[in-house]
Amino acid sequence: MTTKARASSLLIHLFLILVSITMLVPFLWMFLTSFKTVTEATQIAPFSFLPKTWDATSYKTVFKNMNFLLLYKNTVLMIFFRILCAVVTASMAGYAFGRLKFKGADLAFSLVLFQMMIPTQIFIIPQYQMVTKMHMTNTLFALVFPGLVSAFGTFLMRQTYMILPKELEEAARLDGLNIGKTFLYIMAPLTKSGVVALSIFTAVFAYKDLMWPMIVNTDKNSLVLASALAKMQGQYSSHYPELMAASLIACIPMIVLYFVFQKQFMQGIATSGGKL
Repeated sequence: MTTKARASSLLIHLFLILVSITMLVPFLWMFLTSFKTVTEATQIAPFSFLPKTWDATSYKTVFKNMNFLLLYKNTVLMIFFRILCAVVTASMAGYAFGRLKFKGADLAFSLVLFQMMIPTQIFIIPQYQMVTKMHMTNTLFALVFPGLVSAFGTFLMRQTYMILPKELEEAARLDGLNIGKTFLYIMAPLTKSGVVALSIFTAVFAYKDLMWPMIVNTDKNSLVLASALAKMQGQYSSHYPELMAASLIACIPMIVLYFVFQKQFMQGIATSGGKL
């Protein structure tokens, strides 16, 4: 490697390190604020980063007032069933749109793309009316209901199935397999990267979902982490150290999930060509 190439590589790495540090500043600020008093957290002192006295009272208060085990349970179950529903329905729909030829396929897929272009807030009222008429508010089903079918997942899995060679289906037909068995035993196992990418996106989207859980589940025993944190913020004032402490605790599941499945995260994002 030439001197010019080394210098260029060094500058690129320094730039990336600076960008990474910049992205970590909000997490560092959240961590430091959780150990401050309310006065310190709200005072106008831009260069006062560290708390004068490290006070863990906010964590004690948060653990006392909030049932994090129940919130973790509700959040994990919501994410798990949304991933399950998205993978199952999107895989079947993606295979149908990507590999099968039938009347109205283009029109049906255009409707799927049209749904992706519409803001999700538009669907909240009809979805809430459906859940209410089924008498399923304040339940796990209500949290999972918007994720039963994923338009984005259908599009992603369609693209995944379209790149598979046609010879696989032809060989399956020669062996006497019908469409269902071809999908289940031949094609679906080859879309692992697409399924991983879909699972990652679905998990992140479900974890960040705030408006729907706040509307459909108001009982304290059916809240998820996002809605529970939102309810901590007062109308006129907020206890920022407690809010930051609770937010830091709420981040733990996704941080652990990332470190456990770091390799799958990178492969999934690289395969899908998207970003979180």
